[in-house]
Amino acid sequence: MSVADDILKDLNDRIAKTLDQLRHDLSAVRTGRASLHLLDNVKVDYYGTPTPLNQVATLSVPEARLIMVKPWEKNMIPVIEKAIRDANLGVNPMSDKDLVRVPIPPLTEERRKEIVKQVKHKGEEHKIAIRNERRDAKELIEASEKDGDIAADDAKKALEKMQKATDDGVKKIDEIVAAKEKDVMQV
Repeated sequence: MSVADDILKDLNDRIAKTLDQLRHDLSAVRTGRASLHLLDNVKVDYYGTPTPLNQVATLSVPEARLIMVKPWEKNMIPVIEKAIRDANLGVNPMSDKDLVRVPIPPLTEERRKEIVKQVKHKGEEHKIAIRNERRDAKELIEASEKDGDIAADDAKKALEKMQKATDDGVKKIDEIVAAKEKDVMQV
């Protein structure tokens, strides 16, 4: 494997990680339906240790607009309820003797448009990350060519492949953002 191939493989790996990160970030964005990913960032004070909610309770979605949280210890119910409220998710948890219900209110048109703006902003941030990765790979290829590790023709081919990988990554970001936007705007 040549130096150029190593650089391109590293670039492709970084682009794949950026796309995975975008998918992960967008999974926590609220749509009109209940999703367990909405509670991914909620930390509960479990005996003095901030612990992810899914490590102290069983989470389920019994219907489209409801998340149920069944703690493994009943004394955790008020702590879980407070943690969900403090997470500022725009939901109002309600508890009874065994579990915490988190009803997901329908989104207003105005709120949906705000969420779409946030989604597009996240997409733009990840496009910038891919362009930065392209810049780093380009610098490596040019430095390798200057040092004589890569022939001029191979460097030119590697730069073309690098640009194609970057364009493909940006196109995939656009597809992911468009799919999420459609999901958010769907009533």
